Amino acid sequence: MKFLTIISATLILLLRQVVAGNDHHDDHTIRGVNVGGWLILEQWLGGDVWNAAPDASDEYSFCNSLGQDAALSALQQHWSTWFTQDTVKELASYGINALRIPIGYWSVVEDQSQPYVMGAMDYLDQALGWAEDAGLKVWIDLHGIPGSQNGFDNSGHAGAVEWQTNSNNIPSTITVLQSLAEKYSASNYSDVVIAIELVNEPISWSPNDVNVTRQFYIDAYSAVRSSLTDNQDIQIIMHDSFVNLSDWSDMPSTVNASYGQLGLDSHIYQVFTPDVKALDGPGHVQKACDYQYSLQSSNNVLPTYAGEWSAAEEICLYSDGTTSAGTSCSQDGCQCTSDDSSKWSQQLIDVVRSFVEAQMDVFEGNATGYFFWSHTGPGAWNFINGVQQGWIPQPLNARQFPGQCGFQLNNETSDDHHDHHDHRRVKRGLLGSI
Repeated sequence: MKFLTIISATLILLLRQVVAGNDHHDDHTIRGVNVGGWLILEQWLGGDVWNAAPDASDEYSFCNSLGQDAALSALQQHWSTWFTQDTVKELASYGINALRIPIGYWSVVEDQSQPYVMGAMDYLDQALGWAEDAGLKVWIDLHGIPGSQNGFDNSGHAGAVEWQTNSNNIPSTITVLQSLAEKYSASNYSDVVIAIELVNEPISWSPNDVNVTRQFYIDAYSAVRSSLTDNQDIQIIMHDSFVNLSDWSDMPSTVNASYGQLGLDSHIYQVFTPDVKALDGPGHVQKACDYQYSLQSSNNVLPTYAGEWSAAEEICLYSDGTTSAGTSCSQDGCQCTSDDSSKWSQQLIDVVRSFVEAQMDVFEGNATGYFFWSHTGPGAWNFINGVQQGWIPQPLNARQFPGQCGFQLNNETSDDHHDHHDHRRVKRGLLGSI
């Protein structure tokens, strides 16, 4: 039965490809960027806004320390400068075709029990207009929810994880999602909003229970689907909750979703855990290549995305061209990725670019696309700097290091015209094909 389901999905995708054959690029892969640190603050990404509350560590403490009026004033200044129409135009000029925009629940539905201030939705609406004018699509990502789904600063409130321990929080989360669905499925947003993400990075470990998260996804999918108005084609996105992608393969049938109605988001970084911190440059490339198998298997069942990834890796490059894991070195001619990226040597830029290209190949060739984290930020987390400094390719399909993962993409351009093993996915996704 599962085999027949996969075959049916493939046939549907092939039909969609024929129907969408007149699309401008004939390619529906998402090549996106996250708008990080904008409508939800993240201190590590930087920004002058933190000068107003130097002791704050997240949006909760920022608002709590300043009070409502001062916090709103500081945030409005931040919202109007951190991400602008010029930013959208610049990203579009680099080949980006989609944005993933994080938002906190407190910006959608007022919560007087918390210190947060409202007002960010006006800026989200403004950004949707900018994106539409530039031809970009947008995911609206519910990044912070009542009680915090992970205790990370990116949820709005670092520390305790109380999303599942307070019985009011999950129903409140669904109410927020219904509000987003009702508003952004209206016809005036149908050319720009393509997806709503149910929650960002809910942890699967205690005090959360991944089975509770699974039931939330089932209930939230139904609630959001029934709240859609004019645009019934908005894709509803689950995060993988840091478990195997295969653990979610039954979800389309569980919620009775046809291919394209439900998507899966996985965040693929190579900088946070001891196993990847121990890798040298070639090890990071190989690790990136290894993701192709789980991504492809998942993508056959439901559109699967690298919703967050970056160029960050902790390596040092030596004068003989070899690399090692680490963030510092003392040998003459040695340089590390922890150094200011504007001062990287051309040789180190090339090493990082090989890592970036491997990830792009895998995410385009075996998934439905990607969103780099972030449009701006420190070092290898800054997409715009990456383009300007040469460690992100331009155009995005240019390859200085083609075929690193054993295949080349249909649209890839490079100076290497040798044949490679054909491992190219059926084009599928959201840009003009659903």
